[in-house]
Parts: sequence; structure tokens; C-alpha cells
Amino acid sequence: MNYIRIVLTSFKQNCYIVWCKKTLCAAIIDPGSSSNISNIIDNLLRQYKLLIKIILITHCHLDHIGTAYVLSKKYHIPIIGPHENDIILIKNLKFQAMYFNLPYCIYKDNYWVKHKQNIYLGQILFIVYHCPGHTPGHVIYYNQTTNILISGDILFPNSIGRTDFPYSNYLKLLTSIKQYILSLNSQTLILPGHEKPIYLFKIKKYNQHIIKILKNKNINYI
Repeated sequence: MNYIRIVLTSFKQNCYIVWCKKTLCAAIIDPGSSSNISNIIDNLLRQYKLLIKIILITHCHLDHIGTAYVLSKKYHIPIIGPHENDIILIKNLKFQAMYFNLPYCIYKDNYWVKHKQNIYLGQILFIVYHCPGHTPGHVIYYNQTTNILISGDILFPNSIGRTDFPYSNYLKLLTSIKQYILSLNSQTLILPGHEKPIYLFKIKKYNQHIIKILKNKNINYI
């Protein structure tokens, strides 16, 4: 699997284009608000001869879904994700626009995903894990063959996802990280929603939040 990171919005949010090397089938992941993202994607499609198939969403914060609906209509592709528990955020998009100071957008006609659902992109298999905490319906997408994890805003190189937003939950976030990320192969490459990609073994070594969780591995947070 190949990927390209595109940094968008004032929050420096990561949008990814990932694709299957053999079939060139591609996915857009978390396309945030941007006036030029369509041109960027068009150029990448031509450069790498990609066949855009789906849009994958990790969670419904506005900086991650801002252009999803527009792109789905332009390329005639489905929006997949996140878990339906994020519907409360969709109902409050106008509030999000004011809260985050980002342009209001429409988000509809998406397909909600379920925990441990399989999603295929060419010959790539993603396993979906429902990881609430940052948002109620946050999900991550894991490809075991390449050990690549699309982690959204649940985990970063030196920190963890914020839980000071409406509908966030700190203890649920810790549980999600412990159960569904720290149990993965340490050579897993994390593609976070902000900041640069990083290997899991480096996070375990340097991220103080994760070091604390590992030291208290017998604690159940919820």
C-alpha cells in the first residue's frame, strides 16, 4: 500500500490518499475543508494513474469531513464511516463551524461502519475498529499485511487525542488506545490525523501518555 499525506486547514489536519499498488485503486481519507483539495487530488490521480474508489472517514469533526460530500459527488464515490455514534456531531455541524472557526459543510449519504468490519480497496483489506473517546463514533482503519494504521485523532507521536470537546470521553479514549492500538505489532506505521506518521515502537518509547498506560497495563479504565 502506498500513501501520500496532504496537510489541510488551520488545524494542519492530515488528509491521506492511499492506494493498492497492484490495482491502483485509491481512497481519500479525512478530506478536510480546503479550496484547492480537488485540484490537488486531480493532479495526484493523473500523476500516479489512480482509480479513486472511496472516501474513508475516521470521525465527524469538521476539519476531517469538510469536503467529503463535495468530493463524493465529483468523483461519484461513496463516503464510508465513521461509526454511527458520531451522528450527534453531524446534527451539530453549524455549532462545529462556529466552535472550530471553519466553513460549514454538508455531510450526508455516508455509510456507517461497524466494529471489526472489513473494507476492501483493490487487494488491500482494512479492518475497522470502533475507538470512542475523541468522538463517540471515532474509528481506525488497520491493514495487517503492510502494518499500516490510519488512526485519526486518537493518537499522535507525543500525545493522545483531545477530550475537552463536546461528546469526548477521556477514559474511553485510554481504553480504545490500550485495546486496539497498543496490542498491534510494534512495527505498525501510524498515520495520524495531525502531525507526521510515526512507528508504534517509537510512540511506546517516547510518548509519555503511552508509557503511563503501559506501566499501568492491569488497570481497566472503564
